[in-house]
Amino acid sequence: MSTSRRQFLTRSTLAGAAVATGAAPALGATSAAAKPAILGGKPVHTGGWQAWPTWKAEWEGEMLKVCRSGKWNQAAGGAVADFQRRWAELMGASRCLATSSGTTALITALHVVGVDAGDEVIVSPYTFIASYNAILAHKALPVLADTDPTTLNIDPASIASRITDRTRALLPVHIFGLPCDMDPVNAVARTRGLRVVEDACQAWLAEYKGRKCGTLGELGCFSFQQSKHIPAGEGGAITGMDGDLVDRCDSYHNCGRSVGNFKGSGFFTRGSNFRLTQFQGVVLLQQVDKLVAETARRREAAAYLNERLARIPGITPVRVPENSRGVYHLYPVRYEATGFNGLSRDVFLKALNAEGIPASSVYKEQYFDGIFDEVIASRGFQRLFPAERLKAFRASFAELKGNRATCAQVVALPQTVLLADRPALDRVVEAFARLQAQSAALVAAKLKA
Repeated sequence: MSTSRRQFLTRSTLAGAAVATGAAPALGATSAAAKPAILGGKPVHTGGWQAWPTWKAEWEGEMLKVCRSGKWNQAAGGAVADFQRRWAELMGASRCLATSSGTTALITALHVVGVDAGDEVIVSPYTFIASYNAILAHKALPVLADTDPTTLNIDPASIASRITDRTRALLPVHIFGLPCDMDPVNAVARTRGLRVVEDACQAWLAEYKGRKCGTLGELGCFSFQQSKHIPAGEGGAITGMDGDLVDRCDSYHNCGRSVGNFKGSGFFTRGSNFRLTQFQGVVLLQQVDKLVAETARRREAAAYLNERLARIPGITPVRVPENSRGVYHLYPVRYEATGFNGLSRDVFLKALNAEGIPASSVYKEQYFDGIFDEVIASRGFQRLFPAERLKAFRASFAELKGNRATCAQVVALPQTVLLADRPALDRVVEAFARLQAQSAALVAAKLKA
């Protein structure tokens, strides 16, 4: 049984201290001939991996200042306002609004672009469940376009066939911090009069053709949850190039208060309380430089692994658009059993974990897990949508052949592996190569996942 993303991240980030150093064994015939750990051999990697999140003692003074100030909420300006300015500058955005989570950032942004009950929003199916739930929170239907297995992101060519007279917006997801091909996505939106909100919750500093993800649609949304590259336990942000749109977001996330150029229908309009606290603002503000430095390290490590793992039959690195750069919230490759003598992906993962290399299949076809059956059966959605539309929506899941292939092929490592030293990265490659060379023996052993 495949491990859930949240369980995988928790297990891998708490797995141990820093990576053991020392010379990595050469990847040659002797190493490839070694018995896999799952069959009783010695694991390739016996050290731990960096714990996550990390804390620095020098940050504690700023946190203590907030504690003693008695100004703990967002209204005090302070660290939250400073972080908003810093994040906007870093993203190349006109404005940034901090929120209580990535999910509430998505809910807020979708409201501001006009998503309402009975509307439809086209979204990538290969994503964390929050992308679906943010749409469902507005009593709108998350219509699933297909996934391009070579990129793991939304296939722009599949969008047009999903558009109906109820479609209001597109929600492309930059999954694992790998940028979507946004030019064709935006082209469809312009042609059909649709709004674009980017789910960049895993894409801090990811770049598409010279621009940061989160500035390519009308609004972009980020998450700062515990596992993220810049964590605050919980937290999120919305970026935008249009100050008026961000004013509307600010109003909605702040109980509907009038903000800037947005006056609503009076002092208050529709809204909720999705505000970030000063404590979270302090934690985030002090991690910005750390994020920039560690992003460079992850990119360098990912490029190193891509070049070496691509040499192994059955392993294919994920493609990013031309002139674009990912940030690797997870480091994924595509696994094809034919290159491993028919060894199932789940048994391969079990064997890789036995070698000391944390890995997961991450997302499955979660639209078959019952969430949408619950939606279709609900009183509210049955009032909002004709039965024929709900039936067609459910039937459309069978058309997602690209996503089915993606869910069946992905093997992903946690981002902390990319922060390891070069010998540890070499041991990752060695583990993949060993299992490929010994795949016939693994198949013959008839292991269970």
